[in-house]
Amino acid sequence: MTRARFSARFSAGAEFLRICSAAAAGNAPPGGGQRGEDLRYDMEISFVEAAQGCEKEITLNKPGPCEHCGGTGAEKGSATKTCPTCHGRGQVITSRSIFSIAQTCPRCGGRGQTVDKPCRPCSGSGRRERTVKITIKIPPGVDTGSRLRSSGNGEAGVHGGPAGDLYIVLHVRAHDIFQRDGDDLVCEVPISFVQAALGAEVEVPTLAAPEKIKVPAGTQSGTIFRLKTRGIKNVQGYGTGDLLARVQVEVPTRLGAAQKAKLEEFAQLCDENVHPISKNFFDRAKSIFR
Repeated sequence: MTRARFSARFSAGAEFLRICSAAAAGNAPPGGGQRGEDLRYDMEISFVEAAQGCEKEITLNKPGPCEHCGGTGAEKGSATKTCPTCHGRGQVITSRSIFSIAQTCPRCGGRGQTVDKPCRPCSGSGRRERTVKITIKIPPGVDTGSRLRSSGNGEAGVHGGPAGDLYIVLHVRAHDIFQRDGDDLVCEVPISFVQAALGAEVEVPTLAAPEKIKVPAGTQSGTIFRLKTRGIKNVQGYGTGDLLARVQVEVPTRLGAAQKAKLEEFAQLCDENVHPISKNFFDRAKSIFR
């Protein structure tokens, strides 16, 4: 390779690196301000609020547009001129060995222009610290870790640049009764020994109002009853989950003498037809040792 061709390729490579460095810096174009920083806000909501959706008002202390200069950073009537440091480019370029690095001009902040009289209240930045209240609409179906974007509610831009965004990260408190499995709700429903044996109509809680289910005679502990569309609405709008009511047979405790006597009498009347599951289990267990 000739020296001239090598020099041309070297120059092209250096220029490419310079352009990449300038793009990575994320600078605003000359004449415009810098975009404000994005903000994060962690919000805790209840289980029901996450399932049904709600509105929340939050209070933030963040840089906002300066009311005195309207975000321009200049006093009224102040003249503008080309920045003598970057000569209107908004960037200063420094060379280190074979690399060229583009950085935001420290004098004009990337605008490419300076003002004769900077705004006194904001020291020419175009923004000041202020307290704002923002209403956040939370859609139904969100969960812990869900992130909502509120456009333009981040920090105000510097020298009149666009504002950043506000990201709300949600944390959902656990519920006393319900657990979530995707878009389905799971609920443990205790029933008595008599209800499980003879069958009964049992009330089951839902997010809206209690509903009744029919428990057939001979229902075993752990049996699941499904209530269609009584779960959580999908956050993307793909339907609604179900409510899974898992019954747990409650063993009687603190029995009185008369109650114990009746149970003992019942036990004497029991045979393999009353407890077929137990008979099947022990028959299979015996086969292991044969």
